[in-house]
Amino acid sequence: MPDVQVTIDGHQVSVPANSTVLDAAKVAGIDIPELCAHDALKPIGACRMCLVEVEKQRVLHPACTFPVSEGMVVHTASDAVLGARRFVLQLLFSERNHFCMYCQTSGSCTLQDLAYEHGLTHWEFDRAFPKMPVDASRQFFVMDHNRCILCRRCIRACDELVGNRTLGLKNRGADTMVIADMDIPFGDSSCISCGTCMQMCPTGALMDRASAYMGATDEITRVPSRCSLCSVGCGVELIVRGNRVIRVEGDWDAEPNKGLICEVGRFGLLHERRQRVRKPLVKADGALADADWDDALQKAAEGLKSAESAVVVSGFSSTEAAQAAVNQLPGKKMALGGALVNGDNAPLSVLDETDLIIVADVDLTEGYNYRMASFPIKRSARHRGVRVILLDDEPNGLDAWARYKWSPDEAERAVELAQHAEMPVIVYDQHSAALAQELAAQLPKAKTIGFAPEGNTAGLAEVGISEPFANDGFSAYYVIAGEAAEVPQELMDALAKADFVAVQASYREPWEDVADVILPSPVMFEKDGSLVNTEGRSFELKAGVTTRRPSEVEVIERLGALL
Repeated sequence: MPDVQVTIDGHQVSVPANSTVLDAAKVAGIDIPELCAHDALKPIGACRMCLVEVEKQRVLHPACTFPVSEGMVVHTASDAVLGARRFVLQLLFSERNHFCMYCQTSGSCTLQDLAYEHGLTHWEFDRAFPKMPVDASRQFFVMDHNRCILCRRCIRACDELVGNRTLGLKNRGADTMVIADMDIPFGDSSCISCGTCMQMCPTGALMDRASAYMGATDEITRVPSRCSLCSVGCGVELIVRGNRVIRVEGDWDAEPNKGLICEVGRFGLLHERRQRVRKPLVKADGALADADWDDALQKAAEGLKSAESAVVVSGFSSTEAAQAAVNQLPGKKMALGGALVNGDNAPLSVLDETDLIIVADVDLTEGYNYRMASFPIKRSARHRGVRVILLDDEPNGLDAWARYKWSPDEAERAVELAQHAEMPVIVYDQHSAALAQELAAQLPKAKTIGFAPEGNTAGLAEVGISEPFANDGFSAYYVIAGEAAEVPQELMDALAKADFVAVQASYREPWEDVADVILPSPVMFEKDGSLVNTEGRSFELKAGVTTRRPSEVEVIERLGALL
């Protein structure tokens, strides 16, 4: 259909025929206030803050749902519009217990901002002061019903974006409440703690425990970067105040995640319980003790030079650190996790386009296992009726979304169904790569999405570190571990038997029992560099905070100069 011409506050714009007034206003650069609307969600017109006046229409209309038409003339700031918005705000403030001076999001709240913008100085209606509960049963964030305005953003995000459908409503009118599942504590519900609902909330109803009261909008800096904790490589924004990351949010403009991040990416490092390595540690008399950089590097160099050594690099390292290891350090180079053996990966976006998904013996909902990839699978199954086939002998977090579940030994049943699909997709990880190869060989139309362990295993492979760790009897090891926590037992056994072990790590665990030297390594928040995600795309890592410690690459170069 041809575009239509619309006039908004005297500005004429041309927009697609299926646009809403709110869409057209954004094209014209005109701000219309909104509380329930969000670019990532389908509009529902619930809050009525975006009311506008349309010429030749008898009543005001919500801009987020009202469609444009040829020649439409819209006024977004007439007396009638502003009066209606002030009335809506007064109703919202009177319905629950909104005490801005005591709220953790005061200074970062859309409702508060709109109150200032529309000149609210006091409450015009009698206050009911209802007794509203606070649900603090989840580990990372809290639901305070006193501050909820029932915009339903959280409910819609959980359903439309994450595909989990944990949240809903109970009761009617002023007694309406957001609930989890069949009205049970959120901590006992099917909530997966991804925090998408919290990032969507326009008030203080959903409170992040780590960043509550830590800074208003004008006191923080947003640094765009990447999550390097799994191979999806989600785009994130690091929320920084006083050279400290206080919160991590999804970047709505970033690919491939489009604003969504999982529990690990949002909360993992902020709630890490392992002990940070902030100073070099050298083992003396059987115990690790603080040392200065020169002594620690000299000790590491002496131990590595005196024996046949190997370098083990984890996928938590940046591509630049991996390249430095190749260029600067002697010895065989091995990847802590190892690269995938299959061919090219399809982009993650195909999970929103496919009509059949085979999840080959991998649980996408546990640990560091690429949880973000489970979101498009869930929403595709729930909203598009996509058939999901699980090939797994164990309980799987996607069981509730699967149409069929068979043992990997029954893979031919999945092949039989997938042969009739228009665009089947096979999802696998390193451990199920052989099964995925067998499936792909029988399904020429199938696209494959494989997930390597750790965040930047593909980047390591690009610089030549693709061979997985193998215990070839080396007597000395240098491990570039970064944030690694889940370490193959084979590697730990080899390190325990080695004559000398030096580790470049962010945390003491699990290295303190096997390492002779531990050199501090930055975490994701502190790194500049790049990574390559599972799709083969290179993304920039940008540090949100600065430290006085040498960077990941500088440590490797200083050690290399001594070898």
